[in-house]
Amino acid sequence: MTPLIAFAAEAAEQKSAEVTDWAGRLGWVAGLLLFVAFVYWLMRQGWKWRGSLQSDLPELPAAPETTGEATLTLSGRYHGSTTAGQWLDRIVAHGLGTRSRVELTLSDAGIEVVRPGANDFFVPAEALREARLDKGIAGKVLTEGGLLIVTWAHGDKLLDSGFRSDRAAEHTAWVEAINSMNHATTTTEGIAR
Repeated sequence: MTPLIAFAAEAAEQKSAEVTDWAGRLGWVAGLLLFVAFVYWLMRQGWKWRGSLQSDLPELPAAPETTGEATLTLSGRYHGSTTAGQWLDRIVAHGLGTRSRVELTLSDAGIEVVRPGANDFFVPAEALREARLDKGIAGKVLTEGGLLIVTWAHGDKLLDSGFRSDRAAEHTAWVEAINSMNHATTTTEGIAR
């Protein structure tokens, strides 16, 4: 018999050892589950702590009764908001850290952000600073130009909010429309600061 066939025959005859120490096995499983729950609890506490650090951020503005005729609309995903220019400093206060589906409407009054299952908000036209295409925002990295980043003032902070349209070709029209609203001279890709 060749060594390979002998090894295969021997492996086929072997059986797994029966579990005789059920208490020890269950103890390890329970310990692992407790460890996972503890790590989840720590992450949740960190999220709450970040929110309390950002408690000075004012409430999000609501859309006015009449916003005028819609210039552009977009359906896609909201990926979060960060401190402007710091793409990893996520803002979690007032639900701005919650990812969700989004319906954006741009009008002369500003941008209406409707998020099913999360807090809706409105960015007044006078608060808009710029728009650009970028590849990442806290927790989400895509190909170059894959995200529409809108920079806006809220209270005494500048925020970057990241959106991704279901049809990425729409991003360029949004960048041009927002930048023409405030007559900003900006680039359309990357962080140019």
